[in-house]
Amino acid sequence: AVEMLRHGMYNHQEYYRYLNTGYKLPLVGGTDKMTSDTPVGIYRTYVYIPPDEPFTYENWCRNMTAGRTFHSGGPILKFSVDGHAVGDTVTLPGNGGTVEVTAEAESILPIHSLEVVQEGRVVAASNDSAGARRLSLNAKVKVESHSWLAARCGGPGYAESVPHLDGWGRGVMAHTSPVYIACGGEWWMFNQEGAEYMLTLVDGCISYIQHTSRQHRPGEVTHHHGEEDHLAYLERPFAEARAAIHKRMHQLGIAH
Repeated sequence: AVEMLRHGMYNHQEYYRYLNTGYKLPLVGGTDKMTSDTPVGIYRTYVYIPPDEPFTYENWCRNMTAGRTFHSGGPILKFSVDGHAVGDTVTLPGNGGTVEVTAEAESILPIHSLEVVQEGRVVAASNDSAGARRLSLNAKVKVESHSWLAARCGGPGYAESVPHLDGWGRGVMAHTSPVYIACGGEWWMFNQEGAEYMLTLVDGCISYIQHTSRQHRPGEVTHHHGEEDHLAYLERPFAEARAAIHKRMHQLGIAH
């Protein structure tokens, strides 16, 4: 999953970039409470657990992994595509088609916009310039190839968030995980620019570990992993991620 700590379009574009590159990633929230001016739960994760499943931590985790989430700084957000819930995959013929989206937001604090985004582009919206406690919309969206849709709500024009009174001034907003749209086969997406960008992030993290991060000298500290080479331990997941991205690019016939 990807944790969104702030309401900023940079954070949104990062998330959309990963989805457009073909990674099914649930969206979650987190408080990041570092000081007393931040209420616990100011940003949080809501997970839908089907009625026939008991409310347990294990089921919460399993449904979170399945993408049945929305991230919220206050509003309650509902979203469906052709009757399918968040986290589901809607199957269309190879040439695509038209789907019906339904979104509804309720908030104790005023919200001004409710939007449906497709691959990061707004394709349907409902707005109230004065601010409302409830917004809803129904719309038809054309889908021509593998895609994803999600709903979000927030301040005027969405990007201009109404701030909470915490130290960061985080916005009153909510955003669902996607509903995925598969056209003529198993869902997949790929964006070469996104993959290359992700490689720069991985390489930057490895460079930070090797050249910038502060480390105890070998023999001065005992690490929980029990391995002799602590730097190798830290670099391993990044090296694995880099290899996985390269493998995916080569499978699609893209040289790098």
